[in-house]
Amino acid sequence: MKTLVVAEKPSVGRDLARVLGVRRSENGCLSSDTHVVTWAIGHLVGLCEPDEVDEKYKKWRMDMLPMLPEKIPLKVFKQTQSQFNIVKKLMNDKEISEIICATDSGREGELIFRYIYDCAGCKKPVKRLWVSSMTDAAIKAGLDSMKPGQAYDSLYLSARCRSEADWLVGMNASRAFSLKYNAHLSVGRVQTPTLAILVKRDMEISAFVPEDYFEVNADFGDYKGVWIDENQKTHIKTKEKADEIKKKVTGKTGKVIESSRDEKRKPPEKLYDLTTLQREANRKFGFSADKTLKLAQSLYETRKMITYPRTDSSYLPDDMIPKVSKTLTLLPEPYAAYVKAISPIKTAKRIYDNSKVTDHHAIIPTDRRADIGGLSDDEKKIFDLIAKKFIAAHYPDYVYSSTKIITDVEGEKFKTQGNMLISEGWRVLYKGEEKKKEDETEIPLLSPGDERPVQKVSVKAQKTKPPSPHTDDTLLKAMEDAGKTIEDEELREKMKDSGLGTPATRAATITRLIDVGYAARKGKQIFSTEKGRLLVKVMPEEMTSAITTGKWERALSRMALISDKSEMERKEKRFMESIQRFCVYLVDYAKTKAPFERFPEETKTAYVKKTNYSKKQTEVKKKNG
Repeated sequence: MKTLVVAEKPSVGRDLARVLGVRRSENGCLSSDTHVVTWAIGHLVGLCEPDEVDEKYKKWRMDMLPMLPEKIPLKVFKQTQSQFNIVKKLMNDKEISEIICATDSGREGELIFRYIYDCAGCKKPVKRLWVSSMTDAAIKAGLDSMKPGQAYDSLYLSARCRSEADWLVGMNASRAFSLKYNAHLSVGRVQTPTLAILVKRDMEISAFVPEDYFEVNADFGDYKGVWIDENQKTHIKTKEKADEIKKKVTGKTGKVIESSRDEKRKPPEKLYDLTTLQREANRKFGFSADKTLKLAQSLYETRKMITYPRTDSSYLPDDMIPKVSKTLTLLPEPYAAYVKAISPIKTAKRIYDNSKVTDHHAIIPTDRRADIGGLSDDEKKIFDLIAKKFIAAHYPDYVYSSTKIITDVEGEKFKTQGNMLISEGWRVLYKGEEKKKEDETEIPLLSPGDERPVQKVSVKAQKTKPPSPHTDDTLLKAMEDAGKTIEDEELREKMKDSGLGTPATRAATITRLIDVGYAARKGKQIFSTEKGRLLVKVMPEEMTSAITTGKWERALSRMALISDKSEMERKEKRFMESIQRFCVYLVDYAKTKAPFERFPEETKTAYVKKTNYSKKQTEVKKKNG
């Protein structure tokens, strides 16, 4: 008898086969006397289209909505039918006694396997391989510590509810609003509130009216200061007032009335989760979120140089300290030179915390010697970010002195503030990468009562600036923090760990908004289009608000942690009933309450005759979990 291993992709399947000593190549799989390794090609199976659920849905008609089938059946995708047939045949082969689920270790990976398993009609026992890196050592360790597939039933339930909820909301809302406005409109649980974030920022920029203001600066010889009011503000509304202050203090003597110098420490930054990696790559290199994810996936899957990238954790478990020590010693130059300064390993709670590790720990290099020379230029940039952050996490704090001086001149107050380096600590890894900050200047150590003549006074005209357009960096941050912007304090606290989508799907959401014409890029900046702004305008607030999808994501996350089967069923029933009620509301809103608007001519389409529109919607829902 043999064991069947089902991976998510051919490349992962070949890695698993190598570790298991499976070398015989066959059609769609690799085999040996003890194992057969096969693979999906992403999603081989998915939810049926509306017209496949019921023939009556082939026609797009408002009186056919909402579509609320008792069950959404599964189907095999035609483009990968041949590979599914291979996997199905192997699953049901008499020689196969058990199956190892080796798809990606996460919600979507679990869904991919379970859909294939169900569609193949397989009943054989399943074990789950759960790994955080694709090194041989990690795979071997994972194979030695597998759990029964049932241990992940709640994760699958969460994934299936996400999939079906996205189908119901996306299909119903997209059809209802497309019919209402005679336009090709795509509506989604995650993409629509994300679009609303973009539109809100663009409207703020459009409505912004710059205002003039002035600042008065005084030069005291060995230091400088800027005028402040009683609220520590530097803005002066009129030039007349600024000129009056200048005239008043010119040629006079200033007296120090407040002086302080404090030593401050800044600990190393947290390790990367996927979102923070994408944000920093966008800031430093202009990479889109999608590009960074693809590069990280390549470093994980093909190069075997980093751990699982689709993680939402920035922590490491306590028991990884010995492994971290080994990993640090295996880093090549130029990183090895920095590693030599680490002794002993720093085990701060801000880095090592079992309670903060989710399905996967933070992204770090793997414990194998990295081949930097074999990487593309862009791969090198991403690996460099990860390696430096990993080393820096184990370095001493950055220490600096913070100086503040308040000088009084004829009753007018001038503030001087600045920082000076004491010990670089972890920032030594980033030397030369950041420009010297303006406040990093030598400021004399003064005492109250010290006097300085005013040597020069200047008035500087300024203008208030509008909010900056969103970039991948700021939009990812806004998606991650969506639950934190809610005004209701109680609800905000409940949703503090919720956001729009998951780290693994946010890049696809941004890409989708651009693909359907709701947003456009201009360099690093992302703007909403007229079509996108109109869609947000006609949507009910419940569809554009982060509150709705944040509540869903929180419910799905909690569902994934349930161990009691009866409680799982109760949670599933309650969640799906709430989704169905929401679909009824959305369709009713489109029919009776949506305002009249005319969408741009180029978006009009003979959508009723199109058969691929709903297919595209389904593909989006898979990505935007």
